[in-house]
Amino acid sequence: MTEPPNTAEAAEFVSQPEPNLRDQVIDAIKTVFDPEIPINIYELGLIYEVQVVDRTKVHITMTLTTPNCPSAQSLPREVEQAARGVEGVESVELELTFDPPWDKTMMSDTALFSIGLY
Repeated sequence: MTEPPNTAEAAEFVSQPEPNLRDQVIDAIKTVFDPEIPINIYELGLIYEVQVVDRTKVHITMTLTTPNCPSAQSLPREVEQAARGVEGVESVELELTFDPPWDKTMMSDTALFSIGLY
């Protein structure tokens, strides 16, 4: 005779689903920091959109603090590499835009607090 399943353990397992691919990509992007401001670029508000297309392709729309940002070459590349490092991601399409232009209102409360603006 087999023992009945532990319903408490089963309920705990069901209530903690694995993060979806989009969430995993966002977590990876949060490891990329602006070299001039000690805040990750997601909290800084530089990532406008993260979309998963066809289960394995990721489309990221991002901006920079200014069009002539000193990190204009490195930050998009770092974002793309971080997203590609997520298991299940086969390709990354990164779109750099300046519309709408970035301003500090796009920063999260956490980011504003960390630099003393909140």
